[in-house]
Amino acid sequence: MAVALLLAGAMILAGCSGAIVTDHMPSMAGGLPEGAPQRPADPPAYPAVHDSPPARESAVLTDEEQRKLEADLAAARQRVSNPPTGKPAARVRNP
Repeated sequence: MAVALLLAGAMILAGCSGAIVTDHMPSMAGGLPEGAPQRPADPPAYPAVHDSPPARESAVLTDEEQRKLEADLAAARQRVSNPPTGKPAARVRNP
């Protein structure tokens, strides 16, 4: 029983250092392949997930500006969906 516990403990500890061990093993035994880049000496920094973004430079639209923008967009949609039925303009070719 003691041998089994000792073996299980050794396997658990070996699992923690797996990346270090596989760096030095030959590629045919499960290590890194030939030509693989070396691990960086310093671990990369974690992204700043708790930092708030900077304040916006543009202001929020007023109600009047919002209505004007919506009317302009509706007019543009109307122009595109119902083109004039007249003769199409001649296309000019670039040389």
